[in-house]
Amino acid sequence: MKFTVSQSSLAQALAIVSKGMGSNASQPIISGVHLIAENGTLELQTTDTTIFIRHSIPANVDEAGETVLSGKILMSIVKNLADAPISVEGDDHNVMIASGKSSFRLNALSPEDFPSFPEYEFENSVELDSDVLQTMVDKVYKVTYKDNSRPILSGILTTVEDNTIRLVATDSYRLAVCDTNVDTSNAEAFRAILPGSVFHEVLGLPGMTEKILIGITPSQVVFKFGNTTFIARKIEGNFPNYKQLLPKSCTTKVTVNVADLASALRRVSVIALANPSVRFDIECDAKLMKLSATSPDQGDATEYVNIDAEGEDLSIALNYHYVNDCMNAVSDQDEITLELQSAMQPGIFKSYAKVNYLYLLMPVRM
Repeated sequence: MKFTVSQSSLAQALAIVSKGMGSNASQPIISGVHLIAENGTLELQTTDTTIFIRHSIPANVDEAGETVLSGKILMSIVKNLADAPISVEGDDHNVMIASGKSSFRLNALSPEDFPSFPEYEFENSVELDSDVLQTMVDKVYKVTYKDNSRPILSGILTTVEDNTIRLVATDSYRLAVCDTNVDTSNAEAFRAILPGSVFHEVLGLPGMTEKILIGITPSQVVFKFGNTTFIARKIEGNFPNYKQLLPKSCTTKVTVNVADLASALRRVSVIALANPSVRFDIECDAKLMKLSATSPDQGDATEYVNIDAEGEDLSIALNYHYVNDCMNAVSDQDEITLELQSAMQPGIFKSYAKVNYLYLLMPVRM
């Protein structure tokens, strides 16, 4: 094996595939990067046995071949080299890496021991705008369940039909839904529960292209963009019927400035360190929202925020951490509405823009 590749393209390629490197000391092969050089291309593969990543870059290949090198060591070497051509040459046991006045000899692992990249055939697939998806995933990802004990809730329900993309996530305490209109006239209806952490990670990878293809197989979800393929296990099961949680009407409807509410919440929450409960008192005629927090050890705090309101005066207590996540999700908007039914029923925040956003939050004890 003998090839030459640019430092910048190899560094970016390693940054992409590093997300798939394993760390199992009993299986050192999965902590490596599988390099395959042939036909003017260098292909890099990694896996931790649950996800697989493949990425290819142009290379000047003098002698085709393949090897497996320590991913951590290879990344450190490439990152610290100048942006200049890197030559790689080796056999089954050793690989020489040289650039400028620097040279390294690395022990190689057998590519025959590296897990094969999965073959796949889509049951269904859809190609979507990556920027829109990034915005939407950022709004719902915080709401996914971070414990593997409930895998369904760690996923993001993704549907595409009738010119609408919708993402839904819940951790059983709160629910986030966002949707936007797109032209899907040439696409089949698509529905899948995509692993939240993988979805979020893929869209943040360097080298993301304008469009990303998402496909599902009987057991896998596949993301493809540019020269990158990212495969993960599909989440099986039935996503909760979230629509039955959404009331058709409300008792009180409040419209409030996002920045005003977010800053007031931050100040009140200084007192709510031990008890994350913040009380919201809605005074419709006065057009005021009173935020208050109490701590037996620290004291209490009160803030008043101007609002537009209709309906009945109402009080509800909410977890300020969760409300703050909602404020962060709509920080690019001027206003948000809060719809309430009673102190014992969920509060629903809504924002309407290019990407519509709904955030349902269970109340806490006042």
